[in-house]
Amino acid sequence: MNIPDPRQQPREFLMHLYQAAVRRALPLHNTAAHLPRPPKGRTVVIGAGKAGGAMAQAVEALWPANAPLSGLVVTRYHHTPPRPAGLAARIEVVEASHPVPDAAGMSASQRILQLVQGLSADDLVLCLISGGGSALLTLPAEGLTLADKQRINKELLNSGASIGEMNCVRKHLSRIKGGRLAAACAPARVVTLTISDVPGDDPSVIASGPTVPDASTCADALAILRRYAIDVPAAVLAALERDALETPKPGDAAFEGHTVHMMATPQESLQAAADAARAAGLNAYVLSDEIEGESREVGKVHAALARAVARHGQPFARPCVILSGGETTVTVRPVPEGATRGKGGRAGEFCLGLALALQGQPRVWGLAADTDGIDGMEENAGAWVEPATMSRARALGLKVEQHLDRNDAYGFFQPLGDLVVTGPTHTNVNDFRALLVL
Repeated sequence: MNIPDPRQQPREFLMHLYQAAVRRALPLHNTAAHLPRPPKGRTVVIGAGKAGGAMAQAVEALWPANAPLSGLVVTRYHHTPPRPAGLAARIEVVEASHPVPDAAGMSASQRILQLVQGLSADDLVLCLISGGGSALLTLPAEGLTLADKQRINKELLNSGASIGEMNCVRKHLSRIKGGRLAAACAPARVVTLTISDVPGDDPSVIASGPTVPDASTCADALAILRRYAIDVPAAVLAALERDALETPKPGDAAFEGHTVHMMATPQESLQAAADAARAAGLNAYVLSDEIEGESREVGKVHAALARAVARHGQPFARPCVILSGGETTVTVRPVPEGATRGKGGRAGEFCLGLALALQGQPRVWGLAADTDGIDGMEENAGAWVEPATMSRARALGLKVEQHLDRNDAYGFFQPLGDLVVTGPTHTNVNDFRALLVL
């Protein structure tokens, strides 16, 4: 493989690192080592997430041709990969909405629950879980409508709540998340294969943990709803207050004999990118795979670090690549009077903060992108920042502060030609950030 010269082709080089990170997390590369042996009885495959279609195809390719295999997996619209020639379709893949759930996701969730009814101890349930499954696997708790779930989900997404906080609420307002799906599979054995998109790789947080125990409580969910001033119907509020919507806890017999295998993680993908940087003769430093906080503020902190390296050679020796991952948040602010609400996601808002704080710092380039290929609701994965970003923006009359005010990263980087567009990658280990300091 030809490695782009980071000094002559900084953008191409940063994209090379992003692609190395994504390749490390592709399901076909990571499934074989974790597949159980076929059981005496049936094997039913279920699951949800942005990598769901690719995970299902990996199982189909690796499962013995003479062993029974069937099931249903739900993924995001347009995230089902092309089927390889000659690969028989044995698992149904349906598509639904993300990040706000829709009727297609609710229908798929109902069908998944029906598929695992009436299984025996000789049967196996293979559950394929990846990031995005919280929105895709939606089945509102008693007293909630789909419209209620959509509103609550939107308010959580706009509140600045962390992924752990959002998923705590989602688990307690669901009939399928927070371990409830595993309980529905009894007495069959459940093997969960998961790709992590959350800080800490906690399987109870990934896709709101439909097949694993949940240590959070109704009281925790209530505290989060009150912290962010999110209303729920009175009957649901009362159910939370009396612990009527509690989830199965660690030690529950519903999980006896079940196993969870972590197939790919953010840290492994960051390490793959670091290895690719070192192969090009650069120093590489992984800050963390668990960085959280407001995207714009995380961007400013990364900028301060890159400026210190560029100006003083501290705390890292240049030329180098600085890498980080995790899941930052965007608090959607009220739109200023007369302004239009912007478009964009976490990666783009990180890049706005980065560009503002770098102020054209020479010898520093940056890329931030979501490893699933979609930043928020738009078609781009993220954006680029380079030494000329601010001067080019001024020449076009673009003011980064105004775009930050209305959360409009897309509107800032699109006229510059600085959106990173990859299309769906068919995996998801969350945020990827790389700074190149020469």
